Amino acid sequence: MADNLSDALKKLKITAVDSTADSLEGCLDCLLQALAQNNTETSEKIQKSGILQVFASLLTPQSSCPAKVANVIAEVAKNEFMRNSCVEAGLIPPLVQLLNCKDQEVLLQTGRALGNICYDSHEGRSAVDHAGGAEIVIEHIKSLCSKTDPASEKLLTVFCGMLMNYSNANDTLQSQLINMGVIPTLVKLLGIHCQNAALTEMCLVAFGNLAELESSKEQFAYTNIAEELVKLFKKQIEHDKKEMIFEVLAPLAENDIIKLQLVEAGLVECLLEIVQKTVDSDKEDDIAELKTASDLMVLLLLGDESMQKLFEGGKGSVFQRVLLWIPSNNHQLQLAGALAIANFARNDGNCIHMVDNGIVQKLMDLLDRHVEDGNVTVQHAALSALRNLAIPVVNKAKMLSAGVAEAVLKFLRSEMPPVQFKLLGTLRMLIDAQEAAEQLGKNVKLVERLVEWCEAKDHAGVMGESNRLLSALIRHSKSKDVIRTIVQSGGIKHLVTMATSEHVIMQNEALVALALIAALELATAEKDLESAQLVQILHRLLSDERSAPEIKYNSMVLICALMGSELLHKEVQSLAFLDVVSKLRSHENKTVAQQASLTEQRLAVES
Repeated sequence: MADNLSDALKKLKITAVDSTADSLEGCLDCLLQALAQNNTETSEKIQKSGILQVFASLLTPQSSCPAKVANVIAEVAKNEFMRNSCVEAGLIPPLVQLLNCKDQEVLLQTGRALGNICYDSHEGRSAVDHAGGAEIVIEHIKSLCSKTDPASEKLLTVFCGMLMNYSNANDTLQSQLINMGVIPTLVKLLGIHCQNAALTEMCLVAFGNLAELESSKEQFAYTNIAEELVKLFKKQIEHDKKEMIFEVLAPLAENDIIKLQLVEAGLVECLLEIVQKTVDSDKEDDIAELKTASDLMVLLLLGDESMQKLFEGGKGSVFQRVLLWIPSNNHQLQLAGALAIANFARNDGNCIHMVDNGIVQKLMDLLDRHVEDGNVTVQHAALSALRNLAIPVVNKAKMLSAGVAEAVLKFLRSEMPPVQFKLLGTLRMLIDAQEAAEQLGKNVKLVERLVEWCEAKDHAGVMGESNRLLSALIRHSKSKDVIRTIVQSGGIKHLVTMATSEHVIMQNEALVALALIAALELATAEKDLESAQLVQILHRLLSDERSAPEIKYNSMVLICALMGSELLHKEVQSLAFLDVVSKLRSHENKTVAQQASLTEQRLAVES
């Protein structure tokens, strides 16, 4: 065989220039036979022989057997080390030219050759891009799209594979294909050829590649992709095939229009069926399928329209089924159920309906099951749901009397920042009422933990929420006992730091809380206020032109309140507050200007 191969390579070199069709074909058959027996070794010999450069001249429609030459190139390009050599031998431009040919075998082998050269090869892709290969292939797919004979379907499969290898993991080339209109063509292809497994699979892989791009989702939304994928999904029995469709559905379902299309196409019913079939199974494939199906279900609920369609005023069968997931013994279903409730709880109407229909107790029971074993994802999801449900004003008192605050406080000892963050958010949402704020504000364990978390510099979310909850406890309770608890726990310095936050809402909350401290319990807090350098910070806020009007206003209110402390009064006098405040009398905001006049009078009297 080796001698035959060497002879064929020598003969090819000689006969390429002046060959008869028979002798050329015989040499190529010999190469193909050798490649079939040992592709790698034969490819190395072809590379060393320098014959690749000769192939360029044989890849013309006038040549006696361009299909066989393209076939040889397709075979050698299966080897990574040969792809660059094919590009350097100048094979891409003549291969792309062959795409204009009408002969189906030539097109088939040329598509294979280009697809294999492009596989994982930056040089291959660049050369095909430069030669304009993708555009010609897309045109072929468009013209062949409706043909269902075996030869056309085989050619379509090869061309789809070529485009996939050409653009895989390359945003620029994927965008190029999208701009050339490949998406509607592939969706149409999937609809017509859904009986052809190889072509369907190729389409799905191509969709998976393209669906990650934002611009593709907009194009997909204008096709009937949702309908086609759901139709295809319903036919699947094998786990791998379902998994393949899931991989396309997940990125597409990030688009709100497609979410609604998928819901309308009946995907939710398919997902619920999978959950029902796999929930009690301990097979690896079933566990994976349950997770994917329930995760996708939660994702569909992130769209406002799709979520509302499935909620159906709380009467929807899907909503009712999801409620049954929460008391389930399966952690994945508990998680998906709680996340689904958090997603349903995105408008006041839904929240009020769910609280009135007993969802709070279900979520508290779920949390209770996870206090000891500590499944963090379930804790986080259930707390997220409770936080969202607590947003409407009418729900707060109902949730407090149901014992939500006590249920949430059981997780104070958690060391997991995501759980801490949601715990804090839930409590902050609940304490609009004075009584609740006072009760929680006198809870020493809670306040000490908040002060500790105010220093969680590695977790900005936890730090921010802790500060906001501290401030809220004071603002809503207006209680001396709460202020004393916070002073004793070392919380004052954090409220002062919060007044310098980059978020105006947090600055404001801090200043209002500090003004209440100064009005109600100044003697207890004055030393802490002094060591936290509150007066200097207020001077800075008033001097800074970028400070929002409400920040300036509340800073001046606070300055006036601090004058009741001899210690802080001295500090105010030592800084040129009068100069700064008198400038604010001409501020464009009338409320700020009026407060500046009042503050100036107070400072003048006290000086």
